[in-house]
Amino acid sequence: MKEIKKIGVMTSGGDSPGMNAAIRSVVRTCAFYKIECAGIYRGYEGMIEGDFIELNARSVKGIINKGGTFLKSARSKAFRTKEGRQEAYKQLKKANIDALVVIGGDGSFTGGLVFNQEFDFPVMGIPGTIDNDIAGTSHTLGYDTTLNTVVDVIDKIRDTASSHNRLFFVEVMGRDVGHIALNVGVGAGAEEILIPEEDLGLERLLESLRRSKESGKSSSIVIVAEGDKTGKNVFELKDYVEENLPEYEVRVSVLGHMQRGGSPSCFDRVLASRMGVKAVESLLDGKSNLMVGLINDKITVTPLEKAIKGQSKINKELIRVSDIMSI
Repeated sequence: MKEIKKIGVMTSGGDSPGMNAAIRSVVRTCAFYKIECAGIYRGYEGMIEGDFIELNARSVKGIINKGGTFLKSARSKAFRTKEGRQEAYKQLKKANIDALVVIGGDGSFTGGLVFNQEFDFPVMGIPGTIDNDIAGTSHTLGYDTTLNTVVDVIDKIRDTASSHNRLFFVEVMGRDVGHIALNVGVGAGAEEILIPEEDLGLERLLESLRRSKESGKSSSIVIVAEGDKTGKNVFELKDYVEENLPEYEVRVSVLGHMQRGGSPSCFDRVLASRMGVKAVESLLDGKSNLMVGLINDKITVTPLEKAIKGQSKINKELIRVSDIMSI
């Protein structure tokens, strides 16, 4: 591998709190090692268009506490084509960029992996997604912030639920995995948690709600991951419960994109800083096609292909704790 003198950094896919902190870390690590750094606007789409900006240590001041990504993010249909990737490679070469740090999720990493295979271009990944659905790391950037954001919202919903003796279905993000739902459910004291990995079933849900009522609970919170298959959707669940348990007054709250926003937690800021340093140093050590992750509080690297194809495991012990706590 030739000597790396300039690294490009980009954010891609869905935004997550901590992306700005990761950009900052990459830029300042480059400055520390006296190499250049370029920001790539709008992910792979901006790469194809050559939408770059030179960044130095002062360019990233005051962003560690900001949610979202100042480099913007976008999905790129053009990058899925060989012609689009060829144009992106041409733009990188034109800007004298020798390596790439991609901050994003599995779709972003898949693009980086293909790009490396076609052009032998060094790529390092930093996992930025609130769903925490990438193998090779216990935490992705933004996950911890999202948990805190959602727990805070559910605490507020519970105030209303208690005041009116209502049952609330609260839908949280998690199309393929239930990490957010499971953790916020335990943290917010939910009566039931519905996640894709565990098919609770409509009858068991009804039985659980009946037990809650009989035990003297005047209000209930049920957390539903958006990918849960207990019903077609959270509104169908509401209708089913109202039809079979008319004693319940049911409401639905879909939290949506508010879960992505907000100032990153201290945990996410520190994690982003550690990951950015590791990503740059790995590239300077001649490594490529790796994702930086956190395992047992140590910063490690995992092959991109393994991170993409692997599945993050749901915490079975936490499911057991949830069952005990909901009595």
